[in-house]
Amino acid sequence: MQSANHAPTSNPLLDSVAGDAATTRRVRIPLVWQIAIGLVLGIVVGYYLNTHPAHKDWLVAEMLKPLGDIFIKLMKMIVVPIVFCSMVVGIAGSDESKSFGSMGTKAMVYFFGATTLAIIIGLVAANVFQPGVGLSDSQLIHAHASAPQLQSTESNVLKIALNIIPDNIVTALGEGKLLSIIFFAVMFGLALNRLPGEAKKPVVAMMRSVAEGMFRLTGLIMAYSPIGVFGMISVTIATFGFASLLPLAKLIAVVYLSLAIFAFVVLGSIAKYAGTNIFTLIRYFKDELILAFSSAASAAVMPQLMEKLKNFGVPPRIVSFVVPVGYAFNLDGASIFLGVATIFVAQLYGIDLSISQQIMLVVTMVLTSKGAAGVPGFALLILSATLASAGLPLEGVALVAGVFRMMEMGTTTLNVLGNAIAPIVVAKWDRNAKHEVESSTV
Repeated sequence: MQSANHAPTSNPLLDSVAGDAATTRRVRIPLVWQIAIGLVLGIVVGYYLNTHPAHKDWLVAEMLKPLGDIFIKLMKMIVVPIVFCSMVVGIAGSDESKSFGSMGTKAMVYFFGATTLAIIIGLVAANVFQPGVGLSDSQLIHAHASAPQLQSTESNVLKIALNIIPDNIVTALGEGKLLSIIFFAVMFGLALNRLPGEAKKPVVAMMRSVAEGMFRLTGLIMAYSPIGVFGMISVTIATFGFASLLPLAKLIAVVYLSLAIFAFVVLGSIAKYAGTNIFTLIRYFKDELILAFSSAASAAVMPQLMEKLKNFGVPPRIVSFVVPVGYAFNLDGASIFLGVATIFVAQLYGIDLSISQQIMLVVTMVLTSKGAAGVPGFALLILSATLASAGLPLEGVALVAGVFRMMEMGTTTLNVLGNAIAPIVVAKWDRNAKHEVESSTV
């Protein structure tokens, strides 16, 4: 060991250069801040184009919209293989099919309970604050979007089940029909579980490798997310502007108030029951929540959400099942929007709905909302089906559609937060998970 008097000499110039190089390597803007910068720049550019529309149409159609669409398509590209492979591995990778059945039942009980409560909160908030009272449809005729074409959305349970079963799994995979893909993945995983160990191991290993490869690909795609967020927000502000929000500001405010009540009161209580804290979870998943808010596409954060839940301590088999199924069945934010928007349209046209009619609306919305998985704008189609079943004017959808993007950002964020908490709750309920995970804290 050298003494202090014989310490090796150093070159100040080289030390300075090395220090600068190390500092340069360390200076890296976190992804969450990159997304936030893209969001702010998008608002600025969108506002400028809205107030200076000379070249707005060309820039929106040829530049900004494609930037956002590229990101959405990239994320949708990897969601299907991640969902399919993760679910098959989660089921076939475990030798306990009975445990899987119990876990699935617990998850569905939680999903239906949470979404039903979310719809009720939306209905109550709309009845208390009455966002549609005092407005007339003539005031809102400027809405920029027309009502989406009403598609047949069955509320009969057997017909819903029939529509879930795919005629052709390749077609379902190509069209991204999440419920059909989940159904086939569950059936295929259970079938694999019945094979001898040596026969199923290569298939499970291949599925696991594909899923892990997709998670690595997610990291590459996320590097593009700030640009995608910039494009999507620019298009929204450039198209609608801030002035068009004013007549429907009360509707937007009631939706966001309902989202906040559900997040901090309902999900906060659930998180406490599960052994954690809602603010801890929000901080832990802040990157995913900001991206969901910016893109209004919950599918954009599914891979990162699953990885973070595993790091949080939730068993992989629970994450692999509960998160993909939750994307189809656990849409807390969308459920709140449906409750508020339906009463808003009734109030707008002066239609008084009785308590019994609103109870029937809850049942209808619980059923029709299943399967609206992570696709931007799909809640408008569900709203159309709900209004049609209640005999309310479908023209109301066009009025809501004009500002739907502003509400969808919030509802998508709550959808993601709800699907982050669900696996933690199911892990607490699942007896077989208790030796795999303790009450997790970050």
